[in-house]
Amino acid sequence: MEARGIVKHLLSTEKSVEARTAESKYTFAVDRDANKHQIKDAVERLFNVHVTGVQTVIVPGKVKRMGRNEGKTPTWKKAVIKLKAGEKIAEFENV
Repeated sequence: MEARGIVKHLLSTEKSVEARTAESKYTFAVDRDANKHQIKDAVERLFNVHVTGVQTVIVPGKVKRMGRNEGKTPTWKKAVIKLKAGEKIAEFENV
């Protein structure tokens, strides 16, 4: 699996922006089949940083209604990446 296929996009929520500025933690949506070792290698290769920790969680899909019809959003995986002290990912500093 290639690095760009593992890391899909940065999640920019109020909580993740606070963690990014205070603790150097970045939150990404990642491929559901990727494990922590693959996620760590992918982030290190894509952004040239040193990863010290990876936490993952599978976010279950929600049931949504449109009138009488009912559907479900897809289940996805989130990863919180902790970087070495003093390192930042420059591409996401202004997001």
